[in-house]
Amino acid sequence: MTRRQRRSAPAPKRAGARIDTQHLTRSFVRLYRSERANLALASLAFFIKHAPVWIAPFMSAVVIDTVVRHASATRLVVAGAVMAISLLFNYPATLYYVRRQSLAIRNVEAELRRSLTRRLQELSIGFHRRTSAGVLQARVIRDVETIADATRQTLDSVLAATATMVGALTLTALRVPQFLPVFALTVPLAALLIVASRRGISERNATFRAEMERMSVRVAEMAHLIPVTRAHASEAHETARVEDAVVGVRSAGMRLDLVNGKFGALAWIGFQMLSIGCLIGAASLAWSSTWGVTAGDVVMLSSYFVQLTGAVTGVLSAAPILARGNASVRSIGEVLQEESIERNEGKTRVKEVAGRIEVKGLHVTFRGSEETHALDGIDLNVAPGETVAIVGHSGSGKSTLLNAIIGFVTPDEGAVVVDGRDISTVDMRTLRRFIAVVPQESLLFEGTVRDNITYGSLAVEDANVIEALRGAQAWAFVEEMGGLDTGIGERGTQLSGGQRQRLTIARALIRKPRILLLDEATSALDAESERSVQTALATLMRDRTTLVVAHRLSTVKRADRIVVLGKGRVLEIGSHEELIAMNGAYARMALFSAEAPPEER
Repeated sequence: MTRRQRRSAPAPKRAGARIDTQHLTRSFVRLYRSERANLALASLAFFIKHAPVWIAPFMSAVVIDTVVRHASATRLVVAGAVMAISLLFNYPATLYYVRRQSLAIRNVEAELRRSLTRRLQELSIGFHRRTSAGVLQARVIRDVETIADATRQTLDSVLAATATMVGALTLTALRVPQFLPVFALTVPLAALLIVASRRGISERNATFRAEMERMSVRVAEMAHLIPVTRAHASEAHETARVEDAVVGVRSAGMRLDLVNGKFGALAWIGFQMLSIGCLIGAASLAWSSTWGVTAGDVVMLSSYFVQLTGAVTGVLSAAPILARGNASVRSIGEVLQEESIERNEGKTRVKEVAGRIEVKGLHVTFRGSEETHALDGIDLNVAPGETVAIVGHSGSGKSTLLNAIIGFVTPDEGAVVVDGRDISTVDMRTLRRFIAVVPQESLLFEGTVRDNITYGSLAVEDANVIEALRGAQAWAFVEEMGGLDTGIGERGTQLSGGQRQRLTIARALIRKPRILLLDEATSALDAESERSVQTALATLMRDRTTLVVAHRLSTVKRADRIVVLGKGRVLEIGSHEELIAMNGAYARMALFSAEAPPEER
């Protein structure tokens, strides 16, 4: 499979279905259902590579009894040969085990990340607004890696314990079957310890995870706010906020470490006591010649019990690791099973758009500590090619209206209709191909000018990119910087605010949209940058249905109509001249704008 094929391969949809947040360990195992063949082959290879561990004590018993009884030296040669052969098989078996184990774990790891990525693209804008980007990043990167590490360590521990137990019990049954009940004590004791400690470890893990997520959010906020922090000389305050989260992580981590330490110490002491009892008991039987126990048997039994208790202790020490893995399974499951998704499958695909927009009785309520009516019965008709400006004070519902039109907000009542089709009945992915949004904050990414302009558009010729840049009044500075292959830095940090916004406009132009949404596209710019951007916007808006949200009078007065919103309702509609003549809410806004300093108009 080529790299291109791997990129385009559809992501499996099984991961979310396998996770039940009420049964985490069961879900953990289900994640690897598709990798049963690889895990079975890995387990077989592990038994072969682990053979020297349980063969050596048996052969040591043979050697000791041969020496004590002065038996044939051939037995010594055979014992040495068997141990040497088992050691030689260890190398290829180890390589095969690691290959199969890694393949199974990395396949599940990749599947989880693909499933998370696809789910994040499907989830609603509302989900993304209420969930920190830092938390989501941690789930895609850290939680998936935690599951992989927990699988690797748990698998090693469980296979080691299983191989040792099977080998030890089998060979003990051949030499001294009377001791099998003694070995059997280790299994219920181990199970008892795991059950006794599981709840405490899980609770501490959950607390530690919560503190880690809180710190992740604080660090992400700190990095984003550094310019604001410096401008307000608030370094000490911001440092204190992050340090508070760091202290929380430290305290939760110490409590988790203490629980793990208590659990490990009790397990170790308990099994060491059993080892001592096994050694003394076997030696007593050999000393009294009971059951035919020999000196070699004492060595073999003692070695097996040490190995077995060590292996079981390893399994027990993996319990905290498995608990962390389970916590990550829960965290990932919450995303994969989140129901706040945009459902497009089976809906009508949009193949062309004229640009007529009808908003009918739109109600949108935001539910938090108290309900807020963001839109309260909005009615609005926009003809194809018409430019409508939307104005109003902060909280009047301007951005919510735009978000409802583009399908980012689902109304409680009413509908948004484009070209006679209710957008709730169409595949929004196909409709948005005919819509371009220019937001207040230019959304650019690290890459070249070409990468940013052609984002979301396929097979665009350089001539078309340059044409879009010219239309956006951006080609002059792009050419001066070095052309289309010039890097612009992370989030376009190498550009000024006006330059970033003109690249955003060029990205919209390249798509040739029929509907254009401008959300405070010039409010963050100085006067000189605004003039350049306004010229670019005039090109972008030509012959397109345009909705403009803006505060500045210079931006809205050229619109065909202006809609004045207040508390989620339409207060006035008309042209600039008509609304001024009405001497209402818009006239008061215009008066305030006229009295404001030029840079605020």
